[in-house]
This record gives sequence, C-alpha cells and structure tokens, in this order.
Amino acid sequence: MIHDLFARAAHGPSVHVGGRGETGRGETFDSIDPATEEALARWTAADREQTERAITAARRSFDAGEWRAASPDQRAKVLRRLADLIDEHAGQLTELVVREVGSPIGLARTLQVAQPAINFRWFADAALRGPRGGYQERLPGIRGAVSSESLLLREPIGVVSAIVPYNYPLNMISWKVAPALAAGCSVVLLPSPRGTLSALAFMHLADEAGLPPGVLNLVPGGPAVGELLSSHPGVDMVSFTGSSAVGAAVMAQAAATHKKVVLELGGKSPNILLPSADLSTAVGPSILRFCRNAGQGCGATTRILVPHDRIDEFLDLAAGFIEENVPTGDPFDERTEVGPLISAEHLARVRGYLDRAVAAGGRISVAGERPVGKGWFLPPTLVTGVDNSAEICREELFAPVAVVLPYRDVDEAVAVANDSPYGLNASVFGDHAEAVAVARRLDTGTVAINGGGPMRADVPWGGSKRSGTGVEMGEDGFAEFFRIRHLNWQVPS
Repeated sequence: MIHDLFARAAHGPSVHVGGRGETGRGETFDSIDPATEEALARWTAADREQTERAITAARRSFDAGEWRAASPDQRAKVLRRLADLIDEHAGQLTELVVREVGSPIGLARTLQVAQPAINFRWFADAALRGPRGGYQERLPGIRGAVSSESLLLREPIGVVSAIVPYNYPLNMISWKVAPALAAGCSVVLLPSPRGTLSALAFMHLADEAGLPPGVLNLVPGGPAVGELLSSHPGVDMVSFTGSSAVGAAVMAQAAATHKKVVLELGGKSPNILLPSADLSTAVGPSILRFCRNAGQGCGATTRILVPHDRIDEFLDLAAGFIEENVPTGDPFDERTEVGPLISAEHLARVRGYLDRAVAAGGRISVAGERPVGKGWFLPPTLVTGVDNSAEICREELFAPVAVVLPYRDVDEAVAVANDSPYGLNASVFGDHAEAVAVARRLDTGTVAINGGGPMRADVPWGGSKRSGTGVEMGEDGFAEFFRIRHLNWQVPS
C-alpha cells in the first residue's frame, strides 16, 4: 500500500518501463514550487534508449494481447480500482498538485484530483458498453445479383503516445490514459517536466490498480523525448495537449509514419457580453473564467467583448469584483483564487506581452494586488485601448490577463469573436434565446451560455483552426482510440 506519494514521486525512480521503475539517464530537471520558489525534487529524464525500450514494452504488451484481449469487464475493473485509489489518496494528490503547479487548493481538490477519478469511472463504463456502435456491429445485408453480409469491428488502435501539459497534470492524464486503456491500447506517457511529480504519483497508483506490465509506461523529459514518441514507427497514435506551435511540430513528426494524431492546442477564446446581459451578474463569472488556475488553461476566455457604451460600467464592476472576490496569493489558503504562474520564465514572458501592449498604446485598466514576497505571481489584469489585431489579442498568454474590446452591434461582436487563429472555447451572456443564436454563429468547439455548467466526462472537447485536430472525452473522444475494420462475405441470393 502506498503511504507517501510525494516521497515516492520525489525520491523514487523517474522512469517506468515494462512495469519496473528505473533512474533516468537523460538530462536533469528541478521541480520548483512556483509559490515559494523552493526546490521540491531533482530528477533525471529518460534518455533515447529508455524511451525506445518504453515504446518496445508498450508494443510487446499490445501485440501479446494480455490487456487488449482482456474482457471489457476486466478492463473496467482495473479502471474503477484506479479511480478508487485516486479518491483514497486525494489528500496527498491535492497537496502535491498545489506544491508542484501552484493551483489554489480549492481548484486542486476538484478539477485537479476529483475530476480525474470521475473520468476514469466514466471510461470504465465506456469499456463495458464499447464505442458507439459497439465492438462488433452487424450491418443490414445486401440482396441482389451479389448478396452479402457485413460486420464492422472496432478494435484498439495500438500503442499510444500520450503527451500532457503541466497545467492540469492529473486531469490531462485521465483525458488520454483513461480512454486509451478502456479501448485496450498500450500507452507511453510523457508528462511536462513541470508536472512530472504528479505523473509519477499517478504511476504508483496505476501499478497498484493491477495493470499488466508494459501497458502503461512513463518517460519524463523534454522535446527530444517528445520527438521520438511522435515519430517512432512503433507508435500508432499520438495524443498531445499543448501549444499550437508544438502541436504543428508533433503533426509533422508523425507524418512520416502516417500515424494518427489528436491535438488539443491553444485558445484565445472570446466572452461576449450581449447588450441584454446583466453586467452585475455577468462580470463575476467573466473574471473567474479567465483567472482560473492563474489563467493557465487553453479554454480561458481572455477576449471580453462589451458594448461600447458599457465599457466604463464593466470596468468599474470588474475592479470591485477582483478586489473583493479574487485574491492572489498562497495557493494553500482556502480564500485564494489566483495562484502563481508556473515559472519565472513564463512570468517574464507574460510581462513582455503587457509591456509591448502598453508601449503600443494599450492601458492596464484594472489590476489586482500582487502578494509581497517570493513566488511567480501575476494578479488579474484587464487591458484596454487595443483592437483585435493587437499581439495581445492574437496570441495565447496562459495567464490571468484579458483584453476588453468594445463593439457597436452584435454582428460586429460575432465577427471580432471569430477573427482569431483559434477556435476552442467561448462564452456568451445575455437573453437566453439571443445568446443561443449568437453561440450558433461562433466558430468554436464549445460555448458556455450564461455561465454554462461544470466539466463533464461525457461531452467532447476540441476546436477548429489552430486549436487542434480531433476531440477528447465523451463518446467521440473514446472513438479516437479505435480503428474500424470491415468484414464482408457473399451469401446465396
């Protein structure tokens, strides 16, 4: 039984291949608490040989068929056991996520830890019922000059490279590993160096849940490991979440072997406050949606479109809401809404965007209060005085920064919202019928209307344009991990 996940993650083996842990032989990484700037652990990445062995172990386990040929009930049982273990160790996992990535503890308990358990249980049920249409689907026969019968087989796609970001380390693992395992695939997992401790803790739970050796392997590291996982001929599919630029590189690396890719990439998502919106109720959720996890989320709605004659009203309400309800600081404080950014380098990058926006004529119209002392904190910030062509409106910052853009009519708001290289997420506030009509006009994968609802395991997440290829979660996300074969034969007329 696991007693101290943090100690095992921080001081145990950093590479897991074929059911065994070993010390990485690649470059050395330091895990740093972004709120205190204190060192948490030092670990070594996998080198090329270890990564190739992990792929070989996954390939061997898949081809041998122990997991692939297991009954849906057997796979579901292991996934449910893994979900139970996440729940049993929720306190330790929550503390680890807060320390490693700086998420406020309230968010860490729910979206970072509780949600992955929900996701694994949903995919355990999905393993039982199979993909949409079933594992086998008998089609209506054809009768004529040549009569035939047909059978569709939906089979696991094979070895999956799962490459996850730091911002939601456990939840992103569940988005990729849970459907892959439910389908019967074998996996090689590459976490972000900034989220590796959480991934190592997860690996210990996965081992305890009873996965056969080689079905799930972990190779932490940097771009060199990722490139091998994206290009290796032994890999059948790459599921990647990260930036649009890296996603393009993953797609190019996968192209030589024609492997499948599912890419969940960046966003610069709009939030439209319609003329009918009640700003007194819409401002709060508008602020919280771009500040969640310190803005380090691809679906953050960071372009806020407000009727031109209500800009001052919006900014006044936003300033009051941030001051009273959105404190920035210690992520272990239950009152904290905005924790630190992940690193000093990332904080400097975001400040560079703000400096350039101001130099080009923009204004910092609203800003929260930064805590005194160490930590890579940036309080909630609203920028005005720019138009939608500005750099800060076109590129993803991954920070609690939003631009406020005025518009004169709803057609202009829709045009500005859609004028983006991304198309991942959106939000609309106003009269329900009008908001639904506007939502239908937005070129984006998801739209939350008047606040929307909580995260659901049964709905797909994906986008258009530079926001990605394919979808994750739900029945459609589950289907990504299967290939379809058609068997047909003649029968007497």
